[in-house]
This record gives sequence, C-alpha cells and structure tokens, in this order.
Amino acid sequence: MSVVERNNPLAKWYLPGILGGLLITGKHLLRNLFRRKQMPTLNYPEEKYEYSPRFKGNHILTVKKDGSLRCTACMLCATNCPAECITIVASEHNDPTVEKFPIHYEIDILRCVFCGFCEEACPVDAIRMGPEWQTPGLNGENFVYDIRRLAHRPQLKAGIVSVVDDEERHKAGI
Repeated sequence: MSVVERNNPLAKWYLPGILGGLLITGKHLLRNLFRRKQMPTLNYPEEKYEYSPRFKGNHILTVKKDGSLRCTACMLCATNCPAECITIVASEHNDPTVEKFPIHYEIDILRCVFCGFCEEACPVDAIRMGPEWQTPGLNGENFVYDIRRLAHRPQLKAGIVSVVDDEERHKAGI
C-alpha cells in the first residue's frame, strides 16, 4: 500500500474541500433548475420506468390450460432457495396420474433476495419471476404470498399459462 502525502498547507484545512463540494453541488442545482428536460429524474407516480423483458420481479406460479397449478410439489425450489423463504406442503392427488400437488405454497417476499434460483431449479416451469416490481404493504403479513396471490391474482388475468403444455413436454421427452 502506498500513501501519498500532500505537502500543500491548504490540504490540511477542511474549508477548501467543503467549499469545493458546495461549489459542485450548487453548479448541479442551477443546471437542473434551468434545464429540466435534460434532468435524469422521473416523476414517479405519473411516469414509470420501463424495465427490459428479462427483468426478474415478483414470483408467479404458472397454471395448466385446464386451470390447475403446474407445480408438482417436488420441493426443488424450496431446497435451492438461499434465503429459505419458500414453504411447501404437499398432498396426494385424487387423480392417479398425478402423484402429488401443493396444498400450501408460500413465499415470504421480505426474505426473498430475488436471485431466480427457484425459477432455474423448477423442472416443470411452475414458478417464474414476473415483470411486476411494486409490492406496497402496511405490515409484514401482506408480504407472505400464498397460492392465491402467486397464481390467481387479478393482474395475471386468470393465471399465467405455461408456454409448454404437458402433451408437448411428453412429445419432446421433457
């Protein structure tokens, strides 16, 4: 490590540094006051930033074409989650072709780090990171998302249908 010493006597005083900082701040203030069109600020409630389609926001549970959840309760998303914010309770299904399904699926959004590991670990494309990013709430209970909030919220317009259907998966060998 090298240390640079300044032999200038003004460098030992704080006043020149403070005045230089105030000069830069005043210059930016005046420039932004008189050139509002070039200011990089959005007026948030009226103007919203458009994120790219690759943006990973709130979680979505995908549904099949018949309206049932695509999740098979394999627990891979909960196992792969570094924040341990996903809890799943599985049950046996009445249909003999379906092994099990989730009766309880919750994600604690306040603990989530939005890493996308759950999306990558899911073998059946059941969970995705959607485009929504605004999650207002008054207390912590509003941030624990259950199956109803993850798969059937009104913004999703009756759920996100997975791109690949079960028949197409079997034909492709997935």
